Amino acid sequence: MSSDESSKVIDLHAHIVFQETMNRAGSFGPEVCTDNDGIVFFRFGGYQMKPMDYSKTIFMDVAMRLEEMHRHGIDLQLLSPNPLTFFHHIPAQDAINFCAAQNDAMADIVLKHSDKFLGAAALPIQDIDASIKEAERAVKLLGLSAIYIGTNFPFDIDDPCLDPLYSAIAELNVPLFMHPASSGGPGGPDDSRLARFDMTLILGYAYEETVAVAQLVLGGVIDRHPNLDICISHGGGVASYLFPRFEGWSTLRDWAPESVKEHGFAHVLKQLWFDSHVPGTLQKQMLLDLVGIDRCVYGTNFGGWDTPKRADAFAKSLTPNAKKLMRLEGPKI
Repeated sequence: MSSDESSKVIDLHAHIVFQETMNRAGSFGPEVCTDNDGIVFFRFGGYQMKPMDYSKTIFMDVAMRLEEMHRHGIDLQLLSPNPLTFFHHIPAQDAINFCAAQNDAMADIVLKHSDKFLGAAALPIQDIDASIKEAERAVKLLGLSAIYIGTNFPFDIDDPCLDPLYSAIAELNVPLFMHPASSGGPGGPDDSRLARFDMTLILGYAYEETVAVAQLVLGGVIDRHPNLDICISHGGGVASYLFPRFEGWSTLRDWAPESVKEHGFAHVLKQLWFDSHVPGTLQKQMLLDLVGIDRCVYGTNFGGWDTPKRADAFAKSLTPNAKKLMRLEGPKI
């Protein structure tokens, strides 16, 4: 890789919302509405995000997104579904219809701006066979570059029922990204205490990401699918902080897989990838110390309150990792 290529910045954590997906999940929407007081809000299922007018943000305005990417110093961005609309717990046919519309719209914007965007596909995870078919369509026919799903399914992440899907994604030779939605999905948080103080985002996301890491490592998913590259958002939640507890308990209990018993929790953990969008210098360093910089990629949560003001030297240093994870060859950016 030339020095010019290595100085490019690739952002692998950037959500997008499409007009073409509105009301494509049956009664679950999603849709932009206006209340009696003229406040615009976003509805998905029985949950409302208020106020929220995506049409006036980088989430729906492509020109605004490109302008902000330039200002931030981002050269290439992986676009991913809005986590609020993963819809992993709604009727399967509604999810199938929504994911098809989502992926079609994603492919269209990537085709129009192939020098700036890569696209990640959504899947109706509650129907494994349909998910496999949609993953194959999204990659082979639509040209999307990754699969992007939530962390809370109708079954555990390490449930054997998912093995055919994991195998299919590995065979497609694309990475699998996992990002949580608000706990409880379209019905609102499972724990009503999280409904206050935006704790579905502050605490709920970290909780979901940490559970995902635990199930992938301790549930044997990594062992069963060594060729599948899985990337967890936000540094894997608080897994790095809780690492001593994971490491300690996995040496005491018989539920740990043989790989963890033989090599340790950290050894298996380092086979995952992590989005380094972790607020706080000490928190980010904790992640780097545990998994190593070579397992991290740059992410911004583009357009969110916690988006960095500008890509820095650290962001540029992660470009080789992003190129490896995304199977980017040659001077593509």
